[in-house]
Amino acid sequence: MNTETGAAAPVLILAIETSCDETSVAVVKDGCEVLANIISSQIETHRAFGGVVPEVASRKHVEVITLVIEEAMTAAGVQPDELTAIAVTQGPGLVGALLVGVVAAKSLALAWGKPLIGTHHIAGHIYANRLVKELQYPCMTLVVSGGHTELVNMEREGEFRIIGRTRDDAVGEAYDKVARALGFPYPGGPHVDRLAHEAEEAVALPRVWLEPDSYDFSFSGLKSAVLNVVNQSKMKGLAPDVAGIARGFQESVVEVLVEKAVRAVKANEARQLLLCGGVAANKGLREALVSRCEKEGIELIIPPAVYCTDNAAMIGAAAYVKWRHDGSTPLDMVADPACRWSSGQFLPIDIPQTGRV
Repeated sequence: MNTETGAAAPVLILAIETSCDETSVAVVKDGCEVLANIISSQIETHRAFGGVVPEVASRKHVEVITLVIEEAMTAAGVQPDELTAIAVTQGPGLVGALLVGVVAAKSLALAWGKPLIGTHHIAGHIYANRLVKELQYPCMTLVVSGGHTELVNMEREGEFRIIGRTRDDAVGEAYDKVARALGFPYPGGPHVDRLAHEAEEAVALPRVWLEPDSYDFSFSGLKSAVLNVVNQSKMKGLAPDVAGIARGFQESVVEVLVEKAVRAVKANEARQLLLCGGVAANKGLREALVSRCEKEGIELIIPPAVYCTDNAAMIGAAAYVKWRHDGSTPLDMVADPACRWSSGQFLPIDIPQTGRV
């Protein structure tokens, strides 16, 4: 409480994200105002390997984490004694990469005498939407990333219930595998998205709907269909219609994602539909959701691209929600690459049941 004005002091959270190949540190005020969001990407390093190499990612995090923390504090114009807490991604992610962030966050919490908030990576993606607009509950979230594809129903703040998930490949994983089959370098998803918009016609590919009332997804069959088209062309001595395949693949993925998300919103009487995760930056998916939600009268929230891919601002936004409900995390917490958390912990995204902050 500010004794002079009577107003509550702002909650300033320093957040650290190192779950994969971005080293990011942010300072977030009251869970919605980003004072700084510094991101050091390793894409160029991993491109030579055709994907993320966990050991290399860990070493790169170690090299830059201190510099990124200093840069974020300077950019935010904040001193350590002004911070409320230190937040960090606890999981899921690459264990070596997560450990760098967790150790850094614990060190700062001890050195500066601040509480620690261990935060779920997917909770961060979901609450990135709060950096755009205040959330209205109940709301529905479509999580689309390299490792996750879920429909998450949120009845109230901090409560999550998974109603649909992928049964095999995550959508981002499918994009990368298809991109590799079409000859695109890592990361391949943006190349597929770009070429899909350039193609005049789409190669016909299947839509996987599963059971009539299911909100689950499946992309492995679609991926196999793409490989079959590519191999048949090569067997005939013909060059595959790469652009047409990219468009056909994207149209199939987008149609299923949009249809099931809209159906879930209506069935659960959600007030908003949130899109989040790295694939939320996909132009084709964003355009299709905007068009369909306008037609259906559904309020749609999509974060800017910088908050869709891995970043620490989203971790600060989620940590603020946890701070409001739970407070801090014990300093003996460990990095959890799988994050198969029990019901009662923050966003148990890996189990099909209700969880509560």
